[in-house]
Amino acid sequence: MKKIRKKTTTKKNKPPAGEKPVWFITGCSTGFGRELARQALERGFRVAVTARRPAEVKDLAALGDALVLKLDVTKPAQIGAAIKAAEKKFGRIDVLVNNAGIGYFAAVEEGEEKEVRRIFEINVFGLAHMIQGVLPGMRRLRAGFIVNISSIAGLRAFPAAGYYNATKFAVEGLSEALWQEVEPLGIKVMLVEPSGFRTDWAGRSANESEAEIADYAATAGAWRMEVRAESGKQPGDPTRAAQAIIEAVENPKPPHRLLLGNDAYEGATAKLKELAKEFAAWEAVARGADFPPAD
Repeated sequence: MKKIRKKTTTKKNKPPAGEKPVWFITGCSTGFGRELARQALERGFRVAVTARRPAEVKDLAALGDALVLKLDVTKPAQIGAAIKAAEKKFGRIDVLVNNAGIGYFAAVEEGEEKEVRRIFEINVFGLAHMIQGVLPGMRRLRAGFIVNISSIAGLRAFPAAGYYNATKFAVEGLSEALWQEVEPLGIKVMLVEPSGFRTDWAGRSANESEAEIADYAATAGAWRMEVRAESGKQPGDPTRAAQAIIEAVENPKPPHRLLLGNDAYEGATAKLKELAKEFAAWEAVARGADFPPAD
């Protein structure tokens, strides 16, 4: 595969000296979004705090230089207006955090088209529209940072979460392409891949199919029950996660992928081993699919 040659640039991926960075965070009502907004404001950052219901995040405005904005990422007009408002107030956007997202529990056969389309509209298309909205300003400055909140489910799939997995796998692929396209322009991209955290994701932000097929009771059904039962008792600490994300963004050499949680690390490394083992077992077949080399 052809390697992309990075262009040198005299501009650094940081705001001008003496100015605090501007963060734009989606989905700040709960979970990672709310905790990121809180910690960013407490650090003195300037923050565009967004939510579908702004009243739920107005308390955050008292913590610092915040701009509270109404934003539903499935509405392109709201995306454009929110980005324009943030750039007007702060002059630019240094860091975009694509945090808004939902879950959905269903075996693949149980999936309801309306719900499946909804999760893709929020988790994939909404995220992509946000990226498209901030990139003109970041390209103009030759600086910026895009943080896409993915999941360990973007690296390995789980029963009953096939459609959620699919959205996060899509975010992973989009992000990999994105950093190859924008890093030569001085813009960084990072995927955040958490495992279970106490964000009320399963209790508040994840619908499930109304119909359950008995044949999947031991697989998808069991996993649904396990996730619901664990809600509020997950090992992940959102406060520590937000701190880790901010510190990674501030690091001069941030990772492309930031795993968060022991389960995320163990799950990701186990997947790598599984892939390596299966690829090696079928190496001869894989290599044998090309035309024979010319004599």
